Amino acid sequence: MAYTPIVLWCLATLLAALLYLLGAFRRRRVNEPPLDSGYLPWFGHVLSFRKNTAQFLQGMQKKHGDIFTAQIAGYYFTFVMDPLSYGAVVKESKSKLDFEKFAVELVARVFGYHAMECDHKMLEAVSNTHLKGDGLVYLTEAMMSNLQKLMLYQITGGAGEWKQDGLFHYSYNIVFRAGYLALFGVEPPKGDQEQAKKVDRERTDYIFSNFRKYDRLFPRLAYAVLPPKDKLEAERLKRLFWDLLSVEGMRDREQISGWISERQRQLSEQGVHRDQQSRYMFLLLWASQGNTGPSAFWLLLSLCRCPEALRAVRAEVDHLLAESGQRAVAGGPPVSLTRDMLLKTPVLDSAVEESLRLYAAPMLIRAVSQDMELAMADGRRYSLRKGDRLALFPHLSAQMDPEIHPQPDSFQFDRFLNTDGTKKTDFYKRGQKVKYYNVPWGAGVSMCPGRFFATNELKQFIFLMLCYFDLELLNPEQEIPPIDTSRWGFGTTQPTYDVQFRYRPRV
Repeated sequence: MAYTPIVLWCLATLLAALLYLLGAFRRRRVNEPPLDSGYLPWFGHVLSFRKNTAQFLQGMQKKHGDIFTAQIAGYYFTFVMDPLSYGAVVKESKSKLDFEKFAVELVARVFGYHAMECDHKMLEAVSNTHLKGDGLVYLTEAMMSNLQKLMLYQITGGAGEWKQDGLFHYSYNIVFRAGYLALFGVEPPKGDQEQAKKVDRERTDYIFSNFRKYDRLFPRLAYAVLPPKDKLEAERLKRLFWDLLSVEGMRDREQISGWISERQRQLSEQGVHRDQQSRYMFLLLWASQGNTGPSAFWLLLSLCRCPEALRAVRAEVDHLLAESGQRAVAGGPPVSLTRDMLLKTPVLDSAVEESLRLYAAPMLIRAVSQDMELAMADGRRYSLRKGDRLALFPHLSAQMDPEIHPQPDSFQFDRFLNTDGTKKTDFYKRGQKVKYYNVPWGAGVSMCPGRFFATNELKQFIFLMLCYFDLELLNPEQEIPPIDTSRWGFGTTQPTYDVQFRYRPRV
């Protein structure tokens, strides 16, 4: 009996220590943002955050204002909801706000790749060489060739019959497969060009089918909440892609892009094990193609639902073709759309940016590496704690802000055009010019290095659809499908269900 008080004291001490580790005793310090730990130790607001990130943040902003700290699954996230204050976050040094720490953890969990400290700098350098400038010229040509390989092989001449498909499936399928071929190479012809094209079509159809299976699991995999059965499926799919994208699996490919081949060479020279090289290639596949297909869907859907926009973009496409002396003829020579031609599409550029404003929703996260002070645009200064995380969600706080973008829920294809046809970049909030008025590619050092190639992919896909096909929605009055809320924060959103459309050759 004499031991009972000691045992109870030990249990109480252990319980207190556990609650401390779970964050139950955290209190707001002087000058820190409003703190909302939630009702559950450690878990905090994770259920509400995962269920609908945008809705959760709207509620927290209404309750606490433009900056607040919330506990989510053991971490304390400080959210900055004022777009005028984004610059203080984006421009801060890595020694204080480190974007790589969170990315490294996510990449290891989702792709099985254990990143090295130099990865980001080396990828950025390779991307600047091969996804911009002259490197982008060659990649644009490869993308154009592969898009037509997939889209036009059944056109034999003359106006054809209508074909029906799901618009999301069609857009994602075509753009993903063409992008895969442009980046990871094509089947060698070996004396039979048509057979090689057939192999490419069949192989990429198989790859896309399995990629979509993995893509559907991605949000729950990222949050580490997959049930056992789905976790086993995710591991099976990862192994499949590690094999497909291994050094051996790509050995017989031709026309592999410089972006992929140079990065592969660097990893090899650094002594990275081949298993890790394969996992890195899977990461590059998802990073380059996981968002472009869904973006193509939203853009094409928006154009189909807005006859004025469709007419304006089609007129620009037809004018560009005529100016280059080309005609889109079934069975004729393929249309050539160069990088220089893609620089002459202000109407399409605006439509692309408007579609991304509506449907691109990445979460920008930084790890707070040391105790620091954050200055807001209105002059307030807040203390941030080492070990916390700082987050921006531009879709809600900038892209859908009615003061910055009037009628933010509507697709206005010319929103980013001045009256003289130049790009509009002047947007305001509280009388101040907003620099980060549209952030689909991230910002600062974490900005997507492949954004120029991805934009070209979107424009090439739309260009070919409009110059070669008549297309229409089966039900023009159908509501825009709701966004799958589980994908908030992971790039371009996806619809909860597909939209049926039909298409046929124009010529």
